[in-house]
Amino acid sequence: MRMAITMGDASGVGPEILLRRFAAGQLGEDVVAYGDAAILGAGARLLGLTIPLHVIADPEAAQNSKLNIVDLAKLTSRDLTPGRLNPKAGAAARDYVERATRDALAARVAGVVTLPMNKEATRTSTPGFLGHTEFIAALCDTSDYAMMLTTGDVAVSHVSAHVPLKEAIRLVTPERIVTVIRLTHATLSRFVETPRIAVCGLNPHAGEGGIIGTEDRTTIVPAIERARGEGLDASGPYPADTVFHQAIHQDRFDAIVCMYHDQGHAPMKLMSFESAVNVTIGLPIVRTSVDHGTAFDIAWQGKAFTGSLKAALDYAWKLRS
Repeated sequence: MRMAITMGDASGVGPEILLRRFAAGQLGEDVVAYGDAAILGAGARLLGLTIPLHVIADPEAAQNSKLNIVDLAKLTSRDLTPGRLNPKAGAAARDYVERATRDALAARVAGVVTLPMNKEATRTSTPGFLGHTEFIAALCDTSDYAMMLTTGDVAVSHVSAHVPLKEAIRLVTPERIVTVIRLTHATLSRFVETPRIAVCGLNPHAGEGGIIGTEDRTTIVPAIERARGEGLDASGPYPADTVFHQAIHQDRFDAIVCMYHDQGHAPMKLMSFESAVNVTIGLPIVRTSVDHGTAFDIAWQGKAFTGSLKAALDYAWKLRS
């Protein structure tokens, strides 16, 4: 069984990364792309690459030594608009993800690795679209899920992700925090016997005993106590400005549960922007992603780094093992 890779927004770096890794012999034989053959063919010509495309309707019909693509035929070569917001490309990128996810649910592929979409482009056809994470979870009919970033050495899970900050604060509840601790523990338990999970505070300095807000004491501490009562190695709340140093440089923790998007994303992207992997935990399927966007400013110029796709593929197969 092969791993699905969705090619992402045609105007961004996703399809380019896919093509360049294949041309360099770095993609492997155990993958199948979901996207548009017309875009990949035109893109290969734009990059000066000779790519043997093999269009298939079923991932099981894939052939070695070729770039196998489940062609959704949503776009033509004229829709290759490098670096420009293209509503057609945004809608098509959503469709690639939907088809690959449904094939993963049907066990036709081993899992789904996603290349970046442009949310603004996709929202022109799907106004409520928030991102891959929420879209795939809805397709999987899963309500208890979370976003996790990992470098291999440390993982960071999020109580909330793509919501305004004022909404993120409202979502910090004991029930949600315990859920994310459980999901993080379940995922890392595949590789680590007893994952050590640090829980961030919400306020600066984790509230400093209630001086800088009371949520840490009244909401986060009870969640940690409940998780510990279930036998999970959770501790905190820790100040966000020190816990990453403790996890990464002092090896005190295997994972950190953060209260909102930027609390976890900012330090992880500073540390490992080119190699961090985005994982959706809690799903019935494997889903990982590169941890960067469509990069319209450099799209189709041969400048985008490609190692992020290798990291996402490696972690997807690790989750399958």
